[in-house]
Amino acid sequence: MDVGYHKSFESSFESADTTGKVITCKAWGPGQPLVMEDVQVAPPQQMEVRVKILFTSICHTDLSAWKGENEAQRAYPRILGHEASGIVESVGEGVEDMKKGDHVIPIFQGQCGNCICCRNEKTNLCQRFGVNPLKSVMVNDGKTRFSTKDGNPIFHFLNTSTFSEYTVLDSACVVKIDFEAPLETMSLLSCGVSTGVGAAWNVANLQPGSTVAIFGLGAVGLAVAEGARARGASKIIGVDINPNKFAKGKAVGITEFINPKDLGVPVHERIGAMTDGGVDYSFECAGNLEVLREAFLSTHTGWGLTVLLGIHPSPMLLPLHPMELFNGRQIIGSIFGGFKGKTQLPKFAKQCMCGTLNLDEFITHELPFEKINEAFQLLIDGKSLRCLLHL
Repeated sequence: MDVGYHKSFESSFESADTTGKVITCKAWGPGQPLVMEDVQVAPPQQMEVRVKILFTSICHTDLSAWKGENEAQRAYPRILGHEASGIVESVGEGVEDMKKGDHVIPIFQGQCGNCICCRNEKTNLCQRFGVNPLKSVMVNDGKTRFSTKDGNPIFHFLNTSTFSEYTVLDSACVVKIDFEAPLETMSLLSCGVSTGVGAAWNVANLQPGSTVAIFGLGAVGLAVAEGARARGASKIIGVDINPNKFAKGKAVGITEFINPKDLGVPVHERIGAMTDGGVDYSFECAGNLEVLREAFLSTHTGWGLTVLLGIHPSPMLLPLHPMELFNGRQIIGSIFGGFKGKTQLPKFAKQCMCGTLNLDEFITHELPFEKINEAFQLLIDGKSLRCLLHL
């Protein structure tokens, strides 16, 4: 990280007199392809924060929303994006844990700290600010903070909307991190890396010496592998139909690879033969029901645990018979890796700074913000894990 760059930026940023004013900035609106437009970004209201975005990237959730794959979640015009890092431009009334100039990352899975879920250590859900793909406005007044130059509303996305030079978020969805943390890689903690590593650490509570199978080697699957490696897994099996992902998988700790297209038997049978009956933990990161069933059956009878990470479209149901659970295998879903963002992510960020995880492996491309369509195409073509966009 070039700390000098960020300190220089903060110096000029501090002198900008934008607090309490509407900001006109560049953002991405809907379209085929996306087009850059000037938008108005209103000041933050009570318990809200306005953030200057420095880095943002794209994951498959953005891609799905861009395509409008789920009709129930369509709301346009809309500013997408949910994985980013930046600097606080101003805070609304009542915000006490952040101030102008703080380095922050937005989180789609918020933490109000007061609801029954936030007070329960067994879950990272939040009743008020949990992820909700249908939500497109702010909690305070049911309105947007984005608008066109002629005053028409532009909708929010996943509590964050980071494909914009400035964005307004509920303070429950903003995490302050160490000033010395490299903002380029810290942006990955907004979604992919936290989701994958947290699934291994928090949800599975993976133990040293464990055996692991990961189905789907995108950014989340590889983050699971990185988390499993850091926890001392003895065998990490990566499963994917794209062999081009195997080199990157090896770099983050995967020890063996399976391409289902090369097998003459079901994947779970192959894994069973490799692991004396099945792995301790499997992670489904593909969003495919057939893959989920293979992941479930690849775990060992008696104690195997499958963690569901893939996004599955409605109205599909689990491909399991209830009696299959009597064999001791378990299945559990995971959102944002089980992290309570506001309270646990700052510590996780420090662990990353200390070298516990190698985040650089996940950034495969870097482009200026105006080339976001190229970044989308890299993801569509399966050529990138994360393309970091510089604003």
